[in-house]
Amino acid sequence: MKKLLVLLIILPFTLTSCVSKKKFSLLEAKEKATQDLLNSATVQLNSCLSEKEKLNAENNNLTSQLDYLKKTNSDLLSFSKEMTVLTAKGSENLEKSLESLKEKDLKITRLQDALTKKDSVTLALVTSLKREVGIDDPDININVEKGVVMISIADNLLFKSGSYDVNLKAKSVLAKVAKVITSKPDFECMVEGHTDNVPFKNAVLVDNWDLSVKRATAIVRVLQNDLGVNPKQLIPAGRSAYVPLVANDSAENKAKNRRTRIIIMPKIDQFYDMLEKEMKNLGK
Repeated sequence: MKKLLVLLIILPFTLTSCVSKKKFSLLEAKEKATQDLLNSATVQLNSCLSEKEKLNAENNNLTSQLDYLKKTNSDLLSFSKEMTVLTAKGSENLEKSLESLKEKDLKITRLQDALTKKDSVTLALVTSLKREVGIDDPDININVEKGVVMISIADNLLFKSGSYDVNLKAKSVLAKVAKVITSKPDFECMVEGHTDNVPFKNAVLVDNWDLSVKRATAIVRVLQNDLGVNPKQLIPAGRSAYVPLVANDSAENKAKNRRTRIIIMPKIDQFYDMLEKEMKNLGK
């Protein structure tokens, strides 16, 4: 009886001990499953966080690209407007430039026409002089140099040796020259006296400069006083022996250098005024 009683007393404790171990195992298994779920969730969470960070970075990059594209688009629109304005201005400027070129071409043509006309007048003048004065005389030479007509007359036709008095034979030649000069009132006539290099001096003349100038003024006086040339067209000049035709190394060459040169030309100031005016117009 006592043994049964003890057994009955011990049995509940034994049963209680067995149930608690089972629960513990279940709880332990459940804890492990929960821990596994937690670990899996943590891995997934970390993956999501990493993916989120990556997506945020991509989003920021895309936002920057979008901002850049917006700015580029804005700049292109602005550039397009500017180009439209520039194109319009360029077209306008091109038209103005073409118009300016046309005007300059016209001015150049006018200037060339003026020069051609001048050359034509010069050529006609040479022809007239050769016809009037004659070119058979070897002591008279008519040619064109630098756009002007030059008549070179040997001193033996005009003066005696060492004299500046014009002889009668010279006046007949000068009369033909005067006829051409008076027919061109817009032309000027420069009379140049030239000597050889032999020094000359007398009671009146100091040197070759004096002789060349005196001979030039003597011719000018004949043209004005005896032959009716307008004095406003006349310019006397002395060159002494400093512009020789040939070397003064023989009597024949010295005779060639002793000469009077008559230069018939358009009025230089008028011609250069025309050139200056046209060149200024070309620069506008």
